[in-house]
Amino acid sequence: MKKLLTILVVMLLPISIFGQQTKQKNPLPLAKFDDNVKLPLTAKERAQIIEVYGEDADKYVFNDPHRLKSIKHILRNRVVIKLISNENEKKPCPKLSEVSLFDGFVSDLERDKNFNPENFNPLKYNFEFYSRASAIYQVDNTDYYIIIKSQYQ
Repeated sequence: MKKLLTILVVMLLPISIFGQQTKQKNPLPLAKFDDNVKLPLTAKERAQIIEVYGEDADKYVFNDPHRLKSIKHILRNRVVIKLISNENEKKPCPKLSEVSLFDGFVSDLERDKNFNPENFNPLKYNFEFYSRASAIYQVDNTDYYIIIKSQYQ
C-alpha cells in the first residue's frame, strides 16, 4: 500500500506543481530617453511647467531630477503635432476636447481658445503619457493631430 501511495505522489506532484504555475506578464521595458533630455530647460518649457504646476513646480518638478527628465522627454520627444490635410491619411480618434484638463496643482487651467501648435502645452491635459502604447488625438475642427509616442519606443 505504501508503494502504491508513494508512486501516486511521485506521479501527481509534478502535475500539481506545473498546474500551479501562472503565466507571467511581460515586464515593462525601461523607458528610453534621448540625449537631448540632458540639456537645460528652455524658457518656453519652464513656462509650460509653471503654467501647470504653479507654485508647486519647484517641489514637484524642478527639484525632482527624474520627474524633470521625464517631462523634458515628453515635451521634446514624445509629443508630435502633425497637420494632416489629406482625407485618406486621417484616422478616427478622440478629440482634444474629450481629454480632461490636468487637475493636480493649478485650479484655474483653461483650454486654449484657439489652437496654436507653437504654443500648445501638452502638460495641461490628462494624456496617457505613461501608457505602453502610443495615442493620437485630433484637435477639434482642425486638421491638426496630436501624437503621444510611447516612452518605450
